[in-house]
Parts: sequence; structure tokens; C-alpha cells
Amino acid sequence: MGLERVSDRLIIILLAFACLFFIAFISFPIAAVFLNLDLDMLMPQLRNPQVLSALTVSIVTSSFATLTSFIFGIPTAYLLATRRFHGRSIIDTVLDIPIVLPPAVAGVALLLAFAPRGIIGPTLKEFGIILPGSTLAVVLAQIFVASPFLIRSAKAAFENVDRNLVNSAKILNPSRLRVFLTITLPLSSHGLLAGTIMTWARSMGEFGATLMFAGNLPGVTQTMPLAIYMLMAEDPMASNVLSAILIVVSFGVLALFKILGRKRYGARL
Repeated sequence: MGLERVSDRLIIILLAFACLFFIAFISFPIAAVFLNLDLDMLMPQLRNPQVLSALTVSIVTSSFATLTSFIFGIPTAYLLATRRFHGRSIIDTVLDIPIVLPPAVAGVALLLAFAPRGIIGPTLKEFGIILPGSTLAVVLAQIFVASPFLIRSAKAAFENVDRNLVNSAKILNPSRLRVFLTITLPLSSHGLLAGTIMTWARSMGEFGATLMFAGNLPGVTQTMPLAIYMLMAEDPMASNVLSAILIVVSFGVLALFKILGRKRYGARL
């Protein structure tokens, strides 16, 4: 009996040590960003034209990328969640590829597809559309890497809707659109909102594919992560300010995500 207690305590100590190790490993670098902030320089840096420009480009492009992902991602997720058809698993897998694809590879793939010498690029060029080096290229890169997060979350939300409730609603009202708007959509709203938030946050943090496909042009394609990379050598304080802003945004996103999870599933924050 005594040996069992010692063994249990030892296991608890080891588990606590592992947990504390990762808490420290993750917390210390994040804390270092804020500890190195010069508060006297904070407001001047927030008025720095390059910082403001990067903030503007990031917010605008991330918002457009999220909106586009929502418009096309919700129907896609609903189809995958409610219909069984040949090739469904293949489509499901293809849509997950950007999640595991290295960002640099995603950038190369976008270049080979949409650059002037790419597969679709020559056709776009005939219409006067040259994507690399444009703000639209930033949006496309963000959609490519971030939209799967919305689709995953929305698909899970639709799958969790009680099918018996939906089928009963269809008997009373055969209109699929009305049933979707009045039953399915409200019941899955927390999952959809969580996916939208995660997609926006992932778009804000996108770096590799944007750099490879859109470039790093201040005021045009330079997002916050790209500005942090460039300013690290030119103006470390400005880079630190942008890093702190992204950390605060990340905390906010996680807080919202957990609040939505608690409301939907009764989980604790």
C-alpha cells in the first residue's frame, strides 16, 4: 500500500514537472517580448508609418481572406458534413493539405499556378492581372493556408447538429434553405464563429506563403509578420511592438475560442 502511494506521488510529480516545463518554455519567450518593450517608445512606434502600414495591410487582407473563406467554406463544409458521395474522402483530404504543407511550399505552389509564367498566370496576364507583388496575392496566400481551419470547424459544427431535429423540421417545412437558416445555422453558430476567428488569426500570422508569392513591398504586400522580419535588423523596437500586438491578438483569439467552446460544450475556460 505504501509503495503504491509513493508510486502515485512520483507519477504526479513527473506529470507536474512536464507541465511546468512546457509552461515555462512557452511563457518565457512571450514574456521576454513584453519585458523588452520600452513604454516611452510605444506610442511613437505605433505612429511609425511602416508599422501603421503593416497593420493596415494585415487587417484589410486578413478580413477579405476570412470573408472569402466564409462565403465559399460554409457551403463546402455543409456539403461534406451532410452528404455521402464517391470521392468525399478525397476532397476532405485535399482540403486539409494546406494545414500540413510547409508555408514555403505553399508559396512556391501559388507561384507556379498564378505567376505570369505559371499555369494560369498567362491567361490572367492577358486580362491585365499580374498577381505576384499585389495585395490580392496576399489575400490569396492567406485564403490558401487559413481557409481549411474554417472548413474543419464548420464541418464539425454541422456534424454535431441533431439530425433528428433537422429531419423533423423538414417534415414541417420542406424548404431546405429555411430549415438551414432556422435550425442548422443557429445550432452550429458557435462552431462557425470559432472557425471564422481562427481563420482570421491564421491569416494575420501568415508569413512564408505571403513572402514567396506576394513579396515584401511596404504598403502593398508587407503584412505584420513580414514587417517584423524586416524591422528586426532595421528597427528592433518597432519589430518588438508589432510582435507584442500579434501576441495580444493571439491571446484575444484564444480567449474568444475558449469562451465559445464553453458556451457550446460547457467546457471551462
